[in-house]
Amino acid sequence: MQKSISFKNINISFSDLGKGQAIILLHGFLENKTMWKGVEKELSKRNRVIAIDLLGHGETDCLGYVHHLDLFSEAIEAVLKSLKLRRFYLIGHSLGGYIALTLANRNVAKVKGICLLNSTSNEDDQERKALRLRANTMAQHNFENLIRMSFINLFTASSREKFKSEINTALSEAMHTKVQSYIAANEGMRLRPNQNHVLANNSFKKLIIAGKKDPVLSYEKSVEEASATKTELETLTNGHMSHIENLEELQDLLKEFVK
Repeated sequence: MQKSISFKNINISFSDLGKGQAIILLHGFLENKTMWKGVEKELSKRNRVIAIDLLGHGETDCLGYVHHLDLFSEAIEAVLKSLKLRRFYLIGHSLGGYIALTLANRNVAKVKGICLLNSTSNEDDQERKALRLRANTMAQHNFENLIRMSFINLFTASSREKFKSEINTALSEAMHTKVQSYIAANEGMRLRPNQNHVLANNSFKKLIIAGKKDPVLSYEKSVEEASATKTELETLTNGHMSHIENLEELQDLLKEFVK
């Protein structure tokens, strides 16, 4: 069921499916709640699954020109409050994982578990921060090509051919992103702090799902991160978009995670 609430004079859009323990799904950059369709179908058989359009994505509008992780989290907290959810699991893909960490840090007693899907608790290194600044400049002049380039680069070369139809559908969704939304989210990611402590210092269930061939996040660094923060690590065979490239395996991992 599609729902929305008002937050700071904008609408936050989300879906709410199934009954049982609550699972909050947070999509990644240039995505929206529809990315979770394959996951929702399985998880909602025995759980209540809420997938939220993050600020500036899908059917949720922007709030200013920088979407800090705390602002993303405030919007999600407003949804959770409206649904009167006391405890929940958090599953975040890429950007959604960064937000899930911030949300967990703000609501430790309410979190049953957190899963970082193709995501990290590490901050951007200097090279990545510089790339984000250049992308924000490019967004103001050649936005469509930037979106296409950014999105296609999330997939391995073999996946681009094997999942051509699914990628075209997801790219079509990404093309609806507005320039302001792109820059606001990209700035939020550039400015985010290291959040290793959220994993290392809390006792809720923790899982990192990493792609062995992820072109965005170093698999070796994910292994190091999991070890340093005492977080379980599961490895999938492909790249950054596990919900497309490794859907069946992902479904099984997430069902086990929330069991």
